[in-house]
Amino acid sequence: MAGRGQTLTTRDHRTIQAWAEKRGARPATVPGTEHDDHLGVLQFDFPGYGGERLAEVSWDEWFHTFDARDLEFVYQETTKDGRQSNFFRLTSPHREDA
Repeated sequence: MAGRGQTLTTRDHRTIQAWAEKRGARPATVPGTEHDDHLGVLQFDFPGYGGERLAEVSWDEWFHTFDARDLEFVYQETTKDGRQSNFFRLTSPHREDA
């Protein structure tokens, strides 16, 4: 079990999906950021956090794009004070500025 506020990194689909579903979040993308026929910016639509600016997508589409871009999921299970954390970001280990 991760320590409070600890930042973790994974590429495991089951871990990512379980983390999101535990928070009621659905896989999504930002409309208008698509590249040709591929999804654009990947996000999660968390309940009550302004998801009207997001377009929900399937887990298969989300993970296909995640894998195609060779991304890593950086996240926290809990905040430093022990509350459930919604913190995450997607990074590319190949980017110079990442």
